Amino acid sequence: MIIEPRVRGFICTTAHPVGCARNVREQIAYVLRQGSIPECPKRVAVLGCSTGYGLASRIVATFAGGADTIGVSLEREPSASRTGSAGWYNNRAFEIEAQKIGRSPLTLEGDAFSNDLKKSFIDRVREKFGQLDMLVYSMAAPVRTDPDTGKTYRSAIKPLGNPVEIKTLNTETGEVFETTIAPASEDEATATVAVMGGDDWKRWIDQLGDAGVLAPGFRTLNYTYIGSELTWPIYWQGTLGRAKVDLDRKAEAIRGRLGQDAARVVALKAVVTQASSAIPVVPLYGTVLFKVMKQLGLHEGCIEQIDRLFRTRLGPGVEVDEAQRIRLDDRELSPGVQAEVLRRWPLLSTETLGELADLPEYRSQFLRLFGFGIDGVDYSQDVDPRVVT
Repeated sequence: MIIEPRVRGFICTTAHPVGCARNVREQIAYVLRQGSIPECPKRVAVLGCSTGYGLASRIVATFAGGADTIGVSLEREPSASRTGSAGWYNNRAFEIEAQKIGRSPLTLEGDAFSNDLKKSFIDRVREKFGQLDMLVYSMAAPVRTDPDTGKTYRSAIKPLGNPVEIKTLNTETGEVFETTIAPASEDEATATVAVMGGDDWKRWIDQLGDAGVLAPGFRTLNYTYIGSELTWPIYWQGTLGRAKVDLDRKAEAIRGRLGQDAARVVALKAVVTQASSAIPVVPLYGTVLFKVMKQLGLHEGCIEQIDRLFRTRLGPGVEVDEAQRIRLDDRELSPGVQAEVLRRWPLLSTETLGELADLPEYRSQFLRLFGFGIDGVDYSQDVDPRVVT
């Protein structure tokens, strides 16, 4: 079949197997050019391994660090007439390339929130690794079912307290407009914490610890985003911010059990992901931020950011902020970058977007998540959606 992108809002319902595989190989090539990381943990788990920062973590650990990895993600399998999810293709492309260098990765696809998958995961870790040296938690899901109560929670990305009027962007039409977002109810805020806070992360670590599969010196990382004052009204000062505070509390609880350096929340820069595309103001902020950071020579995508994390921020004595987080958003939040973004912000309109921001780059990065717009791929070619090469 000929596979084309089908985009509805912030969702692309198709993915290209050849494009996804090539995108994975390009990230691997970048990491290989940077050289090895001898001190990298050698038995690494990545939850949310198939796209974005999770996929980048698995690539860096494997191809720079020489690690064997076990990944977990929830994917859609392809059929003869329908494409799989981008993550399904990414997982298989990663496995093919890892096996070429003598690694033997293992991927479990299913609901990482469930106790059944956690149990299966523990069994496979015992069988394949014995113990784990590191676990990276990089999951972003809008819905979570508590495995103990059976209650399903749905996140709501809203402000707290009062309505917020904010400038945003329709990424399909290029229209910049003002919108008012109603505040969350207390039930919505609680549900958002249940989905996006640290409860599931801590459950994973507690169950792995109780099962005896955490090696001495084990470390765990959880990726987050804090952002700038432009995104705070809907992000840090809203339901998401409350969830992030819970994440910090859970990190402290894990450190209380495993040691002071055992658990860190890592604040990363803004990048294009399917999850971030759904957050009001974030796409508009991203189009401006990317243009400014590129002009200043500071822009990083997922693979560049995670490569820098593993090379420079995981050794002993790493500097952390007042909440004990590792900060990799330093370039985004540097005074020069933020001053220029803030200067442009009030000038943004539908008419000035092309001059002040980079919507084509944002759209390009979004489509690349699904294997489209990748150089060297013939998208007019008939391909089998069930095959990754």
